Amino acid sequence: MSNWILGLTGGIGAGKTLVSNHLASLDIEIVDADVIARDVVAIGSDGLSAIEQHFGHAILLDDGSLNRAKLREIIFADSEHKSWLNSLLHPLIRQNITEQLTNAKSPYVVLSAPLLFENKLDALCDHTLLVDVPVEVQLARTANRDSVSTEQVKNIIAAQMSREDKLQKADSILDNHREISSVLLDVEELHHAFLQQAEISK
Repeated sequence: MSNWILGLTGGIGAGKTLVSNHLASLDIEIVDADVIARDVVAIGSDGLSAIEQHFGHAILLDDGSLNRAKLREIIFADSEHKSWLNSLLHPLIRQNITEQLTNAKSPYVVLSAPLLFENKLDALCDHTLLVDVPVEVQLARTANRDSVSTEQVKNIIAAQMSREDKLQKADSILDNHREISSVLLDVEELHHAFLQQAEISK
């Protein structure tokens, strides 16, 4: 891959989307791992037909799309099913990510992934940026945004790499626990630095 790649990550509720949307407004292409993860199990995809073969027709909703809630229940209760699903989906997702990163035409390209470090996607990146807020802010923001219990958010956070480990792994850290205007100013400063690094690496 010849493109210069920025890995963008942050725990749930940290504000990763705010940053990726702003970079997109500056004409930087965003490859979103979450969007790709949905696409590889969309209606008509090889991923969805493999899941239906494995779990049976009952894993689908009436419209033929994947019943995500039911699938989540199954894999949380059975680690063998979870391993099977991961071995199916991770290569499909990685292949799609690699293709999109290679085909990007902007001066540099962003790989946005909540599990960038957990899924070793940082290995594809030239530089990583962590959007960081305290855990209690993650809890409050996500519970408000998604209308879910604090308990559910705690479980999601517990399943992700710890904040401390992410802070150690990231090349750059963006504090998002302050006024949005000052966060976006910092994003623009970082953007100019990334443009320079991309230019140098050509």
